[in-house]
Amino acid sequence: MTQPPSCSEGEAQGASPSADVVDPWVRFGWLLAAIWLVFLVFPLGSAVLADVAVVWRALTIALIITFALVYLRGFWADDQPPGTTRRLHLYLLVMGLLALATVPVIGLSALGLVPFMLSFSGMALPTRQALLLLGAAMVLAVVAPLLAGQLDDLWFFLLIYPMVGLTLILISALDQRAGRQRESQQRLTISEERERVARDVHDVLGHSLTVVTVKSELAERLVDVDPERAKAEMAEVRSISRQALAEIRATVAGLRVARLTDELAAAEQALTGAGMRLEVRGSPEEVDPRHRIVLAWAVREAVTNVVRHSGARLCQITLGQDRLSVRDDGRGVSGRREGNGIGGLRERVEQQGGSVSLGPGAPGAGDGARGSGTLLEVRLGGADDTGETTAKVAT
Repeated sequence: MTQPPSCSEGEAQGASPSADVVDPWVRFGWLLAAIWLVFLVFPLGSAVLADVAVVWRALTIALIITFALVYLRGFWADDQPPGTTRRLHLYLLVMGLLALATVPVIGLSALGLVPFMLSFSGMALPTRQALLLLGAAMVLAVVAPLLAGQLDDLWFFLLIYPMVGLTLILISALDQRAGRQRESQQRLTISEERERVARDVHDVLGHSLTVVTVKSELAERLVDVDPERAKAEMAEVRSISRQALAEIRATVAGLRVARLTDELAAAEQALTGAGMRLEVRGSPEEVDPRHRIVLAWAVREAVTNVVRHSGARLCQITLGQDRLSVRDDGRGVSGRREGNGIGGLRERVEQQGGSVSLGPGAPGAGDGARGSGTLLEVRLGGADDTGETTAKVAT
């Protein structure tokens, strides 16, 4: 009956269900409570058969019916957030007073109303309070028959009270535990979505801003020497900026999907603008379709780092069925800390069961005049590279 706390963060991230979707248990839990009202037939029967004036019998029947209505109203109130414990205590107090008021007419039969109070407390109150009420009810079940000298009914109440109370307390505890698990899962989903958005935004903006910076610097150098070329570079800057804005919007909406062919074309554009030459070995068609999206992100991140940090003249991209390598002939990565971009790439690849390695390239990489350079390798499976071809793009 206790509704788990809602998580407004999930709504902000678009990861939680609509606030209008209500758990059926919360909406209709009171109906389950109403089923057990059939057992009020026993105290009602005692009231009908009581050897008292008709007016007192009618009044007692009205008290029992009122008890039933308060019982149902209490369950309904517990289902309505926030439903404070203080208000639930008030419902229990009213039910207790109504049950007590029936004692002059139906006597010990009034003890038949106590299980309804135990079920209500078991579902609506904290476990400790429900157990305290169960203990008090057990004492009442012993003391009342002893005082009335009707010990024949003692066994019934000693059996039914713990059965009802403990069963409902257990159900409530399990329901609360399930609610906490749902909340934890929701928070985990929100966290994963945040990481996805942060990773995608970094990859999109990092690449686009790097290219924009390179082309802006080139246009600045060309503005006096070759104004037309400078205008063309600035036109590309405008186009890239618009594309980056569209990609950011798509990323936030969860629709951004990198395409390997597009990333290779963007890599050529970025490297050319930075005065570097690109060699592509292999073809996107050779890559397993299952791996193309991940490898496309790897191309984007690797080329961004080459443009930013390498100072290289040549960049080689080698594609295989389930792997990728990006090698440059620049200054290398010795003594440099791994950045957030590579960390995000590792997360993407490891989610697909692959691995990422980053280190010095082989001596003489590329043109061979700049030292060992840097080698980034992404592996997503055990198949060997197939059908590698070489396409050289001159700058």
